Amino acid sequence: MAALVGWGAAALGLGHGPACAQAPAAYPNRPIKLVVGFPPGGGIDFTARAIQPALEAALGQPLVIDYKPGAGGVVAATELTRAAPDGYTLLVANTGPFAIAPYLQAKPPYDPLKQFTFVGQITEAGYIVATRADHPAADLRQFIDWARGQAGKGNFASGGPGSATHLNGELLNAVTGLDLLHVPYKGSAPAVTDLIGGQTHVLIDAGTVLVPHVKSGKLKALAVTGSRRDAILPDVPTVREQGFPGLESMGFQGLVGPVGLPASVVERLAVELRKALALSEVKARFASVGSEVQPRGPLEFSAYVKSEADRWADLIRKRKLQLD
Repeated sequence: MAALVGWGAAALGLGHGPACAQAPAAYPNRPIKLVVGFPPGGGIDFTARAIQPALEAALGQPLVIDYKPGAGGVVAATELTRAAPDGYTLLVANTGPFAIAPYLQAKPPYDPLKQFTFVGQITEAGYIVATRADHPAADLRQFIDWARGQAGKGNFASGGPGSATHLNGELLNAVTGLDLLHVPYKGSAPAVTDLIGGQTHVLIDAGTVLVPHVKSGKLKALAVTGSRRDAILPDVPTVREQGFPGLESMGFQGLVGPVGLPASVVERLAVELRKALALSEVKARFASVGSEVQPRGPLEFSAYVKSEADRWADLIRKRKLQLD
């Protein structure tokens, strides 16, 4: 128990941006809005619903999921910067809007490292490289050979410009020398629909999005981008096993609030989030889609986001990518 309290107490040292506001007398005393920056049915929606029951029980208040899709999660993140720092508006953050999208814009709408309060990390997992079930390629190496024979007509789908799915496709091009055309969608759900239908050729996305379709036989997993095979897809080799270590990448999801959250609110949320992630039923729900619970505290989570932002910003510079 002492370790748990110490983990949450680390939040007291947070100093993102302006001085933290004074905490309300009792938190929470009304419903909390949990913002999801993507349409229903995607990976972030899955995560929000996975943690929702446990956090509601612990906090004694409803967590109302509020969908704010647009620009690969950037719309929701931008709106959060304008929310009151009282703990009643939180966001399920992920790699795209916090470690990628702002670095693709000459004038980003926010600074992901300075305009938010990091509460805690939820998951960390590699991505899955997937194609339609009847594609002739059996693995990533065969897909790359197939794509090289398409005379520049191959493509990759993404959940939107600036998303992790977008940058993973660009990474695939950079590492393999392919020139796959980027086909962006408004979220992962429509991207998966067209991948299943054969309108696009490959999608690199989270297990929360792709595993159900692989298990149902609608999609074929060609590789996983983590450093080891996923327990949920043990027969699918890693990108490193197939000779492409440069394609290794991990995605994160976590809980953030506006800059200036009261330290006591951050601590309460951080401790309850860690407790929720320790529950066997929550772990099992994430494991069912090949995702691994990673309960980093506020300071660790903030540092991890910075390291991921540095990594993706380097790729963006090398590929000379820009959205505006």
